[in-house]
Formats: sequence, C-alpha cells, structure tokens
Amino acid sequence: MSKQAKERRLKPAEAMSKVRTLRTGARKLNLVAASIRGLRVQRALNELEFSPRRIAKDVRKALYSAISNAENNHSLDIDSLVVAEAFVGKNLVMKRFSARARGRASRVEKPFSEITIVVRELGGAA
Repeated sequence: MSKQAKERRLKPAEAMSKVRTLRTGARKLNLVAASIRGLRVQRALNELEFSPRRIAKDVRKALYSAISNAENNHSLDIDSLVVAEAFVGKNLVMKRFSARARGRASRVEKPFSEITIVVRELGGAA
C-alpha cells in the first residue's frame, strides 16, 4: 500500500521551485527576491542577470527551474508567466570560531537561507 497523494498546495495555473541551501543571509537574499516580485519572468531574468549581488546568480537558476516546472509539469505558457511570489526563509547556521587576542576566541556564524519562487500564468492576453 502506498501513501495517499497530498493535495496540491498551488492553484492550477501556478508552478513552484524551492532552493533549500543558499549560502547567504536571509536579509541579503530578501533584497534580491524583492527586486523580482510581481515582474514578468523575462523582466525578472534581466533584473537578475545584471544585478551586482553575488546571490542573484543562484536566484536566477531557481527562477529558471520554476519556469521549466511550469512548462513541463503543468503545460503553462511561458510567455505569459509572472513571478507571483518570492519569499525567503532561514536555514541552518554553521558556527565557526576565530582566534582573538590573549587566547580568546569569538564566534563566527555563517548562515544559510532558502528561497521559494512561485510563477503564475496571467489569465487571458496581457
């Protein structure tokens, strides 16, 4: 016997992609996510291509994945997709130590984040 299939969390005209371990802080990642929220996917890809932030390259890969999921898994038209949601969450934190003066040490925290991108097909001609 297999488990019951879970009900789909998204609407029929939506597709999602999630990246769970991005090596940056959530606040920095949220600045990049805020720059693409609500944009058409082609415009969002251009924003990420020319963004000066290092993490924009990984967000761009996540957006490409969401677009591919929309096209292949849900048969959506990629020309009418818009970034409906882009939200960020915290993930694990690597704890390291740095040597300080007089035999002391201080903690260095290296945070990881996760991003979820939901693309939605616009209804009708837009």
